[in-house]
Amino acid sequence: MPTTERGTTSGRRLAHPAVAEIRLEAVLHALADPVRLRIVRDLADGHADMACIAFDLPVSKSTTTHHFKVLREAGVIRQHYEGTSRMSRLREDDLEARFPGLLTAVLEGARRSAGSVSPSPSPSPSA
Repeated sequence: MPTTERGTTSGRRLAHPAVAEIRLEAVLHALADPVRLRIVRDLADGHADMACIAFDLPVSKSTTTHHFKVLREAGVIRQHYEGTSRMSRLREDDLEARFPGLLTAVLEGARRSAGSVSPSPSPSPSA
């Protein structure tokens, strides 16, 4: 059963799975989406405790909310309220304890993929 945490000022609670409840399938599903992977990369790149509105995502607010919920329920991020802002933090230590090396490998692959440039199409042979 997921645990809940109380926000520091608002008293609103958000459910998070305990470390032992984090499932590999849920983590992989959460990380398979490009928008969610971008959120995780941003958090991993030193932006701990980022407000959801701080992410510049190419989707609507309601879709953004959905992506954060999927990440939270999978155990990839932890969220809490600070005033009216929902703050997000990557659960690096929890994921490392549960699935050693997984997050590091996924993030490294994502960084390589983001940095790669698609090769130019080869010119078609003349007929």
